[in-house]
Amino acid sequence: MPIISTVTQETPVYARVQKIKRPNGQVDEYVQILESYRDHGKVRSRVISNLGNKRVLQSQALSLVKILKPSLLGSSESMEPAASAPYGISFLVHHLFSELNLWKVLDSLTRAQGWADRVALLVTNRLSRPSSEHGLGAWLETQYVVNRSGERYVPVWKERGRVKVDLKWLESFYRTLDILIEHKEALEKALYHELRDLFHLKVEVVFYDVTSSYFEGEGPPEISRYGYNRDRTRRNRQILVGMVMVQGFPIAHHVFEGNLKDHETVETVIEDLEKRFGVGRIIFVGDRGMITQDVLSFIQDKKQGYLLGLPRRRREEVIRYIERIEGAGQECPVGINAGEKNPPPKTRVWEVRGETEGTRIFVAHSEERQAYEQAMRKRCMAKVKEELECLNAQVTNGKLKRPEKIGYHVAKILSRRKGHRYFDWRVSEQGGFEYFEHPVYLEQEKKIEGKYLIQTEDKDLDPVEAVARYKELAEVERGFRSLKDVLEMRPIYHQTEHRVRAHVFVAALGFLMERILEQKLKVGGVNLSAKEALQALDTVSVVEFDTPSGKKAGVTIGSARARQVLGALGIDRAVLPNKAVRLPNPADVVAHRK
Repeated sequence: MPIISTVTQETPVYARVQKIKRPNGQVDEYVQILESYRDHGKVRSRVISNLGNKRVLQSQALSLVKILKPSLLGSSESMEPAASAPYGISFLVHHLFSELNLWKVLDSLTRAQGWADRVALLVTNRLSRPSSEHGLGAWLETQYVVNRSGERYVPVWKERGRVKVDLKWLESFYRTLDILIEHKEALEKALYHELRDLFHLKVEVVFYDVTSSYFEGEGPPEISRYGYNRDRTRRNRQILVGMVMVQGFPIAHHVFEGNLKDHETVETVIEDLEKRFGVGRIIFVGDRGMITQDVLSFIQDKKQGYLLGLPRRRREEVIRYIERIEGAGQECPVGINAGEKNPPPKTRVWEVRGETEGTRIFVAHSEERQAYEQAMRKRCMAKVKEELECLNAQVTNGKLKRPEKIGYHVAKILSRRKGHRYFDWRVSEQGGFEYFEHPVYLEQEKKIEGKYLIQTEDKDLDPVEAVARYKELAEVERGFRSLKDVLEMRPIYHQTEHRVRAHVFVAALGFLMERILEQKLKVGGVNLSAKEALQALDTVSVVEFDTPSGKKAGVTIGSARARQVLGALGIDRAVLPNKAVRLPNPADVVAHRK
């Protein structure tokens, strides 16, 4: 009898262990293969193969697998790996889209085939390796990005001049941007409701800040303007982007003309919160650039609260507020970074009398901030003093004689390092030059070091809570750094207004994914930043195999840190959307026209 009998797939076969007891009491176990059959209507079984002693089979298990594996695959040929590419970030985006119910929301907005999958692809690109739509082809060759059916996106190459991808394939992504911006307001509102339910958001305090992003080229004339550029590219036109955040999550963004002042955007934002999101009374938190009398009047007329940082310079009352400090103040909770230091630097806050009725002023003093600002001042003063000494030597040696020439060079030195805050000078009629520490400005600088001032009219806000709320504004500022640097919102190459707005919207969606990831890492106790987590997820790859029966694909488990990230998401391991992955021809992934 052969060791293994050939049976059909339909034959009811099974394995069992047959125990035989020897005269000496030893029990041997033998593995048998049996089949069931019917005999005159009764189910019977018979042994079709004796595989041998179980103990021996266990010792030869690996050898048996090697022998049987080709047969199980249907051929004596082995599987050969054909290609592999990172898949973790694409999986993350699909997972978060599902958690946010975003697939359903996107599908409900339009019947355009495959557009929701292309939105997910664009967001994945923002989180992975930001590029223009023209650069998607090269990026897709290095990443395993799939749609919801498990079909991999592959670029369609067809060089025509400078454009190296098929125009029809490229236009599908441009149409995706057009549809996306068309439904921006509805999509942001739907996302807000999902976030509110998922993370129990309470819209009591709204944080708002503004940044700029510049163009390569002229940009669309409707919104591109020359203005105060935070990127130090004064020759480039720009736009302003305002971001609204609640409890660390971005719920809305606005694109403004590039020449507006920060405070000129506030009215639009508050009206939109009331109209589109239906929020009641809120406390509006903004930085020092937001505060003008017109803004305060508008917020008061809307019966909303505010929490605004006061500019420390160019306001005479600030020094008076600082001089009104009495007692030890209230100690504020120590932050995570500060808590790691020994001893941890303290932050205290005092409430002082405002100069208008109903206005409350909080003066906060941070020992950590004071040490930093004091060191910066001393460093600047040393450099300015060194330059002034060189100038004094030139005057003493007779190289500079005319008072107007001396004054020109002094002004140039002091303006370069803001030295006018620390030094004053004079030139005598005889041409003598001397400089000295400024008797007023230097003392003011020392008084404001380590301090920041917060103004509000909210009667119920505790001073310590006010400081905590204002510190959260740093999350918005950090968000902008992520939005611009990690997601590379700048520079912008689009030359039509709606495409520029869509480009910013994709970056904002990527930023939202990043903040949700960061929140889940924090809750899961994983000590990684969002950027580090994304890098770890890049170790999760899909490996494609060429087998006799066709293409097959499997997902690797990734690095130890990647498994930590997946654990924080509540996932054991990344998987493809469906088990039987069809690897498409390039023509299959070209989107149909709307």
